[in-house]
Amino acid sequence: MSWDIAFILSTDGVATGAIYLLAGIGLVLIFSVTRVVFVPFGDIAAFAALSLAAFETDRLPPTIGLVLTLAALALVAEIVGHVRKRCAAQIPKAIVAWGLLPALPCALAWAVLAAHGPGWLQVVAAIALVVPIAPLLARLTLQPIADASVLVLLIVSLALHFLLSGLGLLFFGPEGSRTRPLVDATWTIADGYSIGGQTLLMVASALVLSGLFFLFFEHTVTGKALRATAVNRVGARLVGIRPARTALLAYTGASLLAGMIGVLIAPVTTMYYDSGFILGLKAFIAAIIGGLVSYPLTALGALAVGVFESFASFWSGEMKDVLVFSLLIPVLLLRSWLATHADEEEEEIDE
Repeated sequence: MSWDIAFILSTDGVATGAIYLLAGIGLVLIFSVTRVVFVPFGDIAAFAALSLAAFETDRLPPTIGLVLTLAALALVAEIVGHVRKRCAAQIPKAIVAWGLLPALPCALAWAVLAAHGPGWLQVVAAIALVVPIAPLLARLTLQPIADASVLVLLIVSLALHFLLSGLGLLFFGPEGSRTRPLVDATWTIADGYSIGGQTLLMVASALVLSGLFFLFFEHTVTGKALRATAVNRVGARLVGIRPARTALLAYTGASLLAGMIGVLIAPVTTMYYDSGFILGLKAFIAAIIGGLVSYPLTALGALAVGVFESFASFWSGEMKDVLVFSLLIPVLLLRSWLATHADEEEEEIDE
């Protein structure tokens, strides 16, 4: 392997790792607050990419139908819940929160398409379209069982992925799409090495968004409330923090990240309705390296997965996914070896 090839593979690996970094942050954000391994995260990213592709071909994104369907179901569930609790006064608020707010991105998408808006506005509309998806899914399926075990939540989350895959096939069809690069420029650095603008954009976006998330969690009241819920749900509830509300914020933030990931990767790979599953799994490896709680370790794990995948694809394109997923074995063994274990008899005595 020459240095030229090694540089190209490393550059591609860092760019891919930047995407896995953002996805890993989203997964850790949801899990730390709700204990849910949100498997459909990658599906939402794929829907954002397909929505942007629809804008570029002057078609109304099918995501609108998906969002409105989920919003109608969530609104019905919310109204039924208030009726059962005899809280009819809360119904107008529910209509605004679960009916009108999710419809706003749909109206924006329609307006952008009708006015033939510029490319940057199409990107914003594509991201905004997928933001309500995760909160709506959580309201319909995960919120009613929020106190269930992690295993039950994982099973429901996996079922949600298969549901979204089916809905994706229904709304988007089996055809794949690729969008135009967000940045066309290419820069030449020392010794004739060049790097594409799209690659720099992916890395820069990961760095900026990671920094913004750090500032959000460290210097805002809402961010500290999310951290408090992640550390101790019962204690957070005792000091007036509502876990249901922080969970909604976590799902919304993760859905926003998924939308950004979708528009970033759409120009570099052909996206299908089910392309997000592999993306989510590889980001999950990075999240596992971080123990599903540590953002810095997740970032390092994401970069490691991205670079390893890039070199693995050079060695064997057919085996690259197998090699990447095999990273889970040493990581889990190492974490199991470093973790503190207690015998079942000792746990029963302590209880």
